Amino acid sequence: MPQRYLRGLASVAAAAAADDVAVVLVSFMRSGDFWREGAAKMGLDLGVLARAGRFVFVDGLTGLFAPALGRTGGAPPGADRVIFGSELGTVRRGIEAGLAAAHGAKTVLIVDQIDVLVAAAAPADNVTDLSVQSMLLSLRETPSQRAHATILTFAADDPLLQAQTTTLERRHAALVLSQTHAARTIVSLRKLDTGTARDVSGVMRITAAAHDDGHDDGDDGLRDDAEYLYHVGGDLSVRVFERGA
Repeated sequence: MPQRYLRGLASVAAAAAADDVAVVLVSFMRSGDFWREGAAKMGLDLGVLARAGRFVFVDGLTGLFAPALGRTGGAPPGADRVIFGSELGTVRRGIEAGLAAAHGAKTVLIVDQIDVLVAAAAPADNVTDLSVQSMLLSLRETPSQRAHATILTFAADDPLLQAQTTTLERRHAALVLSQTHAARTIVSLRKLDTGTARDVSGVMRITAAAHDDGHDDGDDGLRDDAEYLYHVGGDLSVRVFERGA
């Protein structure tokens, strides 16, 4: 099963390399410098890709607590786009502007930790799990925005999902679980069941959801579930491998 999954991933990666694909990354937890530094360690120059319109970064963190009055989401080509404020209309317009700035036949939208927006938004903006779900759904279903696929990341630690004693905890859990049920593929990380190991940091599990939405995406190689081990080195390099490898 792992071999079949890896072959499927390889075929998808090859297709993406051959296609004219752009990426729009929206992060509510990390600045653009964080992503550029991490990508550089993998030999990926996001600055060059940004100037070519193949990568657009939308910063949802820097301006999260800044007033939106008098601000504009415009940015020169290749520069980070900053969302000012936490009102969902402003957030959506910032994401849509990022999608419009991407130059690719297919655009992949990555939204990093929008659960932070639910936790940190101003009370007057009334940002709830339901309103965020509605916004994400509208972004996915707007053909003019050219989002070929959407990838969401969340903090999904067990204590965040199981306690649910406060309104914020309930909203966080509802948002994460609703998007989990809607996802076609789920990637999750956990620690080893047997404790710690010197050369293993934890387990990565990939679960393919059983959706039948009538779309043939050509991803038959990604239908099986798979589980791998991973290790984060002291230099923050990451190695993913099969059990026994």
